[in-house]
Amino acid sequence: MNILKHGIISRRRFSRVTRYGGASQISFIHSLQDPLLEVCSQEQEVVIALGSNVGDRLYNFNEALKLMKREGIHITRHACLYETAPAYVTDQPQFLNSAVRAFTKLGPHELLSTVKRIEKELGRTAGIRYGPRPIDLDILLYGRYRVHSDVLTVPHERIWERPFVLAPLIDLLGSDVDTDVVSGWHSLAPDHGGLFESWEKLGGESLIGKEGMRRVLPIGNSLWDWSCKTSIMGILNLTPDSFSDGGKFQSVEAAVSQVRSMVSDGADMIDIGAQSTRPMAPRISVEEELDRLVPVLEAVTGMPEMSGKLISVDTFYSEVALEAVKKGAHIVNDVSAGQLDPQMHSVVSDLDVPYIAMHMRGDPYTMQNTQNLQYDDVCNQIASELHLRIRDAESSGIPAWRIIVDPGIGFSKNTKQNLEILTGLPKIRAEIARRSLGLSHAPMLFGPSRKKFLGEVCSRSVATERDPATVAAITIGVLGGANIVRVHNVRDNADAVSLCDAMVKEKRAEA
Repeated sequence: MNILKHGIISRRRFSRVTRYGGASQISFIHSLQDPLLEVCSQEQEVVIALGSNVGDRLYNFNEALKLMKREGIHITRHACLYETAPAYVTDQPQFLNSAVRAFTKLGPHELLSTVKRIEKELGRTAGIRYGPRPIDLDILLYGRYRVHSDVLTVPHERIWERPFVLAPLIDLLGSDVDTDVVSGWHSLAPDHGGLFESWEKLGGESLIGKEGMRRVLPIGNSLWDWSCKTSIMGILNLTPDSFSDGGKFQSVEAAVSQVRSMVSDGADMIDIGAQSTRPMAPRISVEEELDRLVPVLEAVTGMPEMSGKLISVDTFYSEVALEAVKKGAHIVNDVSAGQLDPQMHSVVSDLDVPYIAMHMRGDPYTMQNTQNLQYDDVCNQIASELHLRIRDAESSGIPAWRIIVDPGIGFSKNTKQNLEILTGLPKIRAEIARRSLGLSHAPMLFGPSRKKFLGEVCSRSVATERDPATVAAITIGVLGGANIVRVHNVRDNADAVSLCDAMVKEKRAEA
């Protein structure tokens, strides 16, 4: 039968598939053996929800993503990661929940068989309904189709009553409905306003951060809720030529002393960089960067004061990132968002660590040339370009729930543009939300510390004299929604952050 070349996909009787918004492209035929066969002629975009509350939940998620890829389910977008209270059967551990958008040529019932096979491979057994499970994979949406059979209903029938399902689904959309498929998904909702109205009806964003549901980012063996307080990242430059403190901390002893001081002053994270990214900085080799970095990293990870603190490595080389994580770094901070090393995204994907993707045009040597400073709307274009970099990272296997965004203040921007960023963090988030609501919720890092534009505005040519201006910039950034601030002077900025956090907390309480 020549129809077989289009792919015979399912073997389930009594199925009905309808397409909303147009004629169905999925049909049914009878074979000589008389099973009902489902035939799909094209690739479909699907949404699959993930849940886990038994064993190593993050491992279960990571393995499920790898197995889906192996089975021909090409994941393109990831929702945020949520830790949620159990529903229906409440006497069980908390769940991790998320969802992914993907493309597949599998028909709906073959896709069902595939995800059930993955669940079994990861240790799921029959168990009790709504009970504990190492992994739960549900098909929420399949192209623009409704599917009804004795084993599968799409859209998933309980989407509309479950915040832990609807929140990740909303994350996978942009606030601008820009594709036929996404428009079709909205038409599935029981409310006339589509998925957004259904989400708001349940409580919407007001549900996040409460006892039963919080967004989290996995770091090591813990889950970080970045909404609780602004984190302070102390800067440790191991370079001889950084613009502010080059040459001060090249010895292991000096570096350890500086880390001890920053932690005592209130640093939550230490960002270690062994290659200068100041304007016009020449690029050094991987080997030279590692020679500077590794001895200090080994010493810092062994410090008792670093218990409960995080270490990020500031590098755009994948080989340096790999070695640093092996030596104990928790986070990769890439000023190029993968543009200066084509292997960075795939390496970070395998490392299963958070990834800071920063906006920059060119490289540190070329970023301030005339061409790289051309913007029509700097906040809009930062959001657009950063979103493209993150989509590349997701396609390489870095889930959005491990990504931290950085607008790159001071990198390929002039003073006027940096001032626009300073007050434009809410606009950058809003512009990202137009393209991906999930990514707009990602933690945002803000790093204006001692930058040249502060010196130009305040007439301070010496970098170390820009700390008061840095405190002012950090204050504006935190009140504008920054979740991590990267600073040289931890002590003074910690006070500013504490005041801002208290103000934000008070404002939330009044709302």
